[in-house]
Amino acid sequence: MTQDQAVELAQAALVWLAARPEALGAFLAASGVGPGELRARAAEPEFLGFVLDHVLQSDAWVRDFAAEAGVPPDRPARARAALPGGYAPDWT
Repeated sequence: MTQDQAVELAQAALVWLAARPEALGAFLAASGVGPGELRARAAEPEFLGFVLDHVLQSDAWVRDFAAEAGVPPDRPARARAALPGGYAPDWT
């Protein structure tokens, strides 16, 4: 996966979070980012990596996001690996 593809998927994950007040509140609390900063930071690969880190904390969120985005459930982890600070998942 390219970094551009990962950014696109992470931006979709941010939109997905924004549509879920409880999940968004938890994200804002964990990140220290205010609601007004989300748009300004939505193009930063490092910030988007944190978005995916947050989604990846819950198997249910990963499944729900992947289903809504129409991607396989392993795609968010692969996208995270393609962004700064990411890691290649060990599938074994």
